[in-house]
Amino acid sequence: MKIFFTVCTFLAVSSLLNLHSFPEVRQSNLGFDALAEIIGPSSALAADQKYTCGMHPMIITDEPGLCPICNMDLTPLKSAGPDADKPQGERKIKYWVAPMDPTYIRDEPGKSPMGMDLVPVYEDEAPGGAIISIDPVTSQNMGVRTETVTKRDISRSIRTVGLVDYDEPNQHDITTKIAGWVERLYVDQTGQMVKKGEPLLEIYSPELVSAQEEFLLALDNSAGLANSTIPGVADGAKRLLDSARRRLSLWDISKTQITQLEKTRQVRKTMTLFTPDQGIVTMKMINEGAFVKPGTMLFKISDISKVWVMADIYEYELPWIKVGQMAKITLPYVGGQEVTGKVSYIYPFVEPKTRTIKARIELPNPGFELKPDMYVNVRLFTDPVQNALTIPSEAVLHSGERKRVFVALGNGKFEPREVKTGVEDEQGYVEIKAGLLPGERIVTSAQFMFDSESKLREAIQKMMEPKEPVPVTGGGEQNDKGGSEDLDSLFESDEDEDLEELFD
Repeated sequence: MKIFFTVCTFLAVSSLLNLHSFPEVRQSNLGFDALAEIIGPSSALAADQKYTCGMHPMIITDEPGLCPICNMDLTPLKSAGPDADKPQGERKIKYWVAPMDPTYIRDEPGKSPMGMDLVPVYEDEAPGGAIISIDPVTSQNMGVRTETVTKRDISRSIRTVGLVDYDEPNQHDITTKIAGWVERLYVDQTGQMVKKGEPLLEIYSPELVSAQEEFLLALDNSAGLANSTIPGVADGAKRLLDSARRRLSLWDISKTQITQLEKTRQVRKTMTLFTPDQGIVTMKMINEGAFVKPGTMLFKISDISKVWVMADIYEYELPWIKVGQMAKITLPYVGGQEVTGKVSYIYPFVEPKTRTIKARIELPNPGFELKPDMYVNVRLFTDPVQNALTIPSEAVLHSGERKRVFVALGNGKFEPREVKTGVEDEQGYVEIKAGLLPGERIVTSAQFMFDSESKLREAIQKMMEPKEPVPVTGGGEQNDKGGSEDLDSLFESDEDEDLEELFD
């Protein structure tokens, strides 16, 4: 065993003695890093090897050992990127990116939206973070799956609930324009169906009695002065008659009643008010014998032959909704009967309680199967987004304001990249507006472990101090670190003489 150790020591020292033939070594006082650069890349790589703790990444040392915090064995620190794997002369441009927006990616040079020139990004660069490398066995054990970024047409059918409401233009408030007493009600029930021109009530009003008498006097006066030879007298009497007739008409007295008054020349105590439109009495505010004043609301009549359906749309669904889209209404209380309509209006405000936007759908209701305040099921068929760049939605990692994916570069290397997303369809695909190119492969599973590894390597790179260059000086001077010795004095030691004596 002693002989074997002696032989190994001799071979190691012989290798160092051979380095003494390099003129660069004899003429300069270099540190170990510079010496390793002269010897070869393999020795330099061993000199640059760092060790860290898996539980405490802030612990970085030059030699293996134990973590001072948790007393665990330190592990070798892997290279953060593949820059050393490929010579600089073989670097290829992968895509072009905007200097101020890393998500604006193009496959050819050009201008960014801000007017700046696009800069190239090479295959060995990682703008989104540190590129990580995983061997195939570990990747298989993690269950890593990838999918290609492709262009497709995406669409979505939105299912929601709707509330049947009245058609607002077909709602009417019946009020009185004169003061009086309600002598008789023809419409005395809420929910009663009325047609246009049906009598509503009979009202007694002293003003109406006076207006009838004035109309009859004007009628007699006009008839008596019709043959007058005085210029203007006949025309004045006729204008007075027209004014009295118009006064009764403005108080909602029908033409039939005025004509009957003109024929019978009998003043009536009560006059009848008629409904101006058809519909359902949704509100009755008076009873027989009540005294009413001008402006008092008597009835509210709503026509439900056409109704509105107010569908609730959540904020994230709003980009899919447009006016004119087809909607299918399902009546859950009528054996699942379906009615088809179109979106006629999207309200420009959000309901504060439900946090939804109302989309109005107008539907005919000839059989009155749709009743106001009834809940119905609504399905909206949206227009597809054509030729959209899409990826599976589970591939996107959401971290506050940023969204990132992991791009598979091949050979076990994965690159984190920030993206901008658009709408999402019901098949689980999300639109990518910026950040990816067609044909790239992205990770769809285990990306959370990739994200942790990428952030860990970024943190380690930031904590590691950059290496200072080692100046090469002549005359046996020391470098900036002051830790190198003269190579001549290094090899002229007493140990060399002792080794020579061992083999004599």
